[in-house]
Amino acid sequence: MAAELRALAYAALCERAVEAKLAVVDALAHALSDGIKADAAAAFADIGHPGRPGKPPLVEPKDLPKRGLGSAEGRAALLHAIAHIEFNAINLACDAVQRFAGMPDAFYRDWAGVAVDEARHFRLLCARMAELGCGYGDHPAHDGLWAMAEKTRHDCLSRMALVPRLLEARGLDVTPGMIARLRQVGDEASVAVLEVILREEVAHVAIGTRWFRHSCAQAGRDPEPTFLALLESVGGAALSGPFNLDARSEAGFSASEMQAISRLAPR
Repeated sequence: MAAELRALAYAALCERAVEAKLAVVDALAHALSDGIKADAAAAFADIGHPGRPGKPPLVEPKDLPKRGLGSAEGRAALLHAIAHIEFNAINLACDAVQRFAGMPDAFYRDWAGVAVDEARHFRLLCARMAELGCGYGDHPAHDGLWAMAEKTRHDCLSRMALVPRLLEARGLDVTPGMIARLRQVGDEASVAVLEVILREEVAHVAIGTRWFRHSCAQAGRDPEPTFLALLESVGGAALSGPFNLDARSEAGFSASEMQAISRLAPR
């Protein structure tokens, strides 16, 4: 298999089987460690929706069953939902690498590195789910992350604003609450996995911030009003507090951005 970063990311995006996709991401990790440069001019056929296995079945978010965390099955269902987000995040990172031509080499290396991290998170979650008697695909899931990718497919600036800085930043807000609930029921093994994910997702959102600001500079646009206008264009329903202010600050959100986000969020 070719070792060039963008070709590997495209190959991972196309793979349907979980293990095959993870194997290509492993090859992407090796290419990164070998210092392989990305071909910024390469173009790839648009596959539309990324490759995914036949399960889990995809349903509307409102149709996902609600389960308490008092049982192993309920905790496994929660971890399954997070694993599905991480699986989507692998595809999103690979899509950013292969989709947006003409970016600096650091852009491709950043997002290839995110894909590698997301694959590791997915494996950690699957290992913990297995201990709880569950495998990936055993529960239904929703596809909200990829829906936003479709909306931003033609514009790197919008993608950086509305995927890492909107949807993925939501994970920074909700994960501490999940950790607290799991700790209340004594599931320290699951807590340990989520703590790793939370710590590393801060860096991923920060990468989104970095390349959003780069895209704004290239377009001659002021980042903060541009970001807020994009948030307003998708509606305040995409925002919900309380917000993890410390993590968001570490990920590059300014105080004025956070004040504006709080105003836009539904009461």
